[in-house]
Amino acid sequence: MSKDWIAIAAVWVLVGVGALVAVLTFEPGYAIRSLGVLAASSLALVSVVNLFNSHTEGIVRRQIYTAGGAYAILGLAGLYLLLK
Repeated sequence: MSKDWIAIAAVWVLVGVGALVAVLTFEPGYAIRSLGVLAASSLALVSVVNLFNSHTEGIVRRQIYTAGGAYAILGLAGLYLLLK
């Protein structure tokens, strides 16, 4: 299970860094669009990681945790952009 959390946290860190870069470098309209791209790419990334992973037990749980964390991070970034 600890290896699973390392992979999940790695995706969360990548999404967080991507959201931070989008918020700090793009205009708000483009930043919101880039958050959608980050959401889609995070799901694609975790799907690829799970595809090449040898154990299939808990695959849905890993997908849910990764997607939920990514959506929470992107939701906070979007909320910041809307309130800015």
